[in-house]
Amino acid sequence: MSQNQFPNPYGTPSTPIAPTTPATPASRVSLSPGVTASPAALGVRPDARLATAFLSQAFLWMFVGLLVTAGVAAAVRSSESLLEFASGNFFILFILQIGIVIGITAAINRISAIAALGLFFVYAASLGITIGLIVASYTTGSVVTAFLSASAMFGAAAIYGHVTKRSLAAMGSLLFMGLIGLLVAMVLNIFLQSSAVTWLISIVGVVLFTALTAYDVQRIQSGAIAAQTGSMEKAAVIGALQLYLDFINLFLFMLRLFGGRN
Repeated sequence: MSQNQFPNPYGTPSTPIAPTTPATPASRVSLSPGVTASPAALGVRPDARLATAFLSQAFLWMFVGLLVTAGVAAAVRSSESLLEFASGNFFILFILQIGIVIGITAAINRISAIAALGLFFVYAASLGITIGLIVASYTTGSVVTAFLSASAMFGAAAIYGHVTKRSLAAMGSLLFMGLIGLLVAMVLNIFLQSSAVTWLISIVGVVLFTALTAYDVQRIQSGAIAAQTGSMEKAAVIGALQLYLDFINLFLFMLRLFGGRN
């Protein structure tokens, strides 16, 4: 391949590009100055190899993040001093975790992919402290059952999002409104302390994050996140964060539904 010709990831014949003309990223198409559109919005899709690359990188970092969380959670659960630390600093950890997620998402176009990945692992480790405290309240059998159930739901939804030809883009606004409603219900139930409401919230949470998994997988493989970030490496970090949050929330809602407390 000559120096002046680049492959087009969307499966159409590549066209020569003059050396003096700045190349536009394949995943980002400019409509007008300052305005970009994702591939899906323009009615095009990445070829199979590029879609696989988008997904494989996101899933790789997601699984590494889950391993970090699981390792920290296991250490916390087996240590009385770490459990006391997690309990005494639960609110501080919660604020820190929210701040990291917002920071990664808001600053992804201004920081490097390595910095974003480092923040993701810091988030995964800090959440491991919280998860360790939570699972300490449940029997080992309940934790394993919730993990396997969440894995099955997550895997099925991810496969559906990967293979379906139906666009799930329209679900985005509905899922966002569902998340807002779920958060409001959870806050209200802090004061109501209703077991029936808790059970209903858990059911809705499982359904919502199962749907979000399929939606996020399709967004990742379509190149929509790469279009927003302008970088495949940054898109992998954002995709990993979204998939990680989908799985963690599925696990926690499953634990609330079927978990037996110590």
